[in-house]
Amino acid sequence: MRATPFHRILAIYVAALLTLAIWFVARRPIARSAECVVRYLARAIQIKHAYAAVRDDSDTSFPVQDHEVIQKSFSVAGAARKSIDIDNIWGSIEVVGGTSDQVELVVDKTIRAESKEALALAHKEVTLDITQPGGGLDLYVNGPFRCQCEDGCQGSRRRRDEDGYIVKMDFVLHVPSNVDIKVKTVNEGRVLVHNVTGNFIARNVNGDIELDGMAGSGTAHTVNGPVKVTFRENPRENSSFQSVNGNIDLFFARGLSADFRFKTFNGGVYSDFPVTTMPLHAVQEEHHGGKVVYHADRFTAARVSAGGPEIKIENLNGDIRILENHE
Repeated sequence: MRATPFHRILAIYVAALLTLAIWFVARRPIARSAECVVRYLARAIQIKHAYAAVRDDSDTSFPVQDHEVIQKSFSVAGAARKSIDIDNIWGSIEVVGGTSDQVELVVDKTIRAESKEALALAHKEVTLDITQPGGGLDLYVNGPFRCQCEDGCQGSRRRRDEDGYIVKMDFVLHVPSNVDIKVKTVNEGRVLVHNVTGNFIARNVNGDIELDGMAGSGTAHTVNGPVKVTFRENPRENSSFQSVNGNIDLFFARGLSADFRFKTFNGGVYSDFPVTTMPLHAVQEEHHGGKVVYHADRFTAARVSAGGPEIKIENLNGDIRILENHE
């Protein structure tokens, strides 16, 4: 791997933290020093948040850049069930619902490369594949980072640091409000959806998810970032919301009636709605030959009003808030 300025800074930072940890061990009682060591090592782990900013703004390993704006229009008027599917890797996705039967697409495409040759390779290898199956619209960012082989890409897919470039695409779409949407991205981007009444699947890895003015059911999952969803009509079907590192804030319309299952490790659970606790799911038993495997459900269950669709909420580090939308 190339030695970027960030990696040199990272090495100095970690070395300094380890030195401080050793100093604390030498000067303080064992129990107190162990606590301090854990605290400082935890801070070392948190530098991943600074990493994204350094990569995006000052990655001198990719000094050659190119920029392009892609604009297209599509009609989904004749589709029996309107759907939009966006599968991105680097960059944000924003979807805004409206009254038109047209889909207006704007993609802000930026290429960062280590050389002119790598820039030319990026133009050749990374494409935006557009298809309209059944009258819907699929947008797929394709390239050597995708698995496209029968063996599951064992030993055949290039790593990103071998490519010599990063292609970032920021999507903005204006769509009919009654579409079903499926949107996914991984790095350097947010997932934003406004005023969509269809069902939804929203996924991110290193970024937040914010869905506003929703009237359908679905899932919103990320790893590093908060999840915020505001409903103008409450979900009628089972829905799921997850994050590993981030709060989950769900704003429901008045008259909510649902069954909740929630779990958090480092955080609290708050509700604007009166809830009734429900019994835990029974331990599941599976037999494998002569062995018995038990699966425990560690979720807390609660019912709002008369109950209804299951709303599953899970995170590791962060609070869970079940709130009332007063708008």
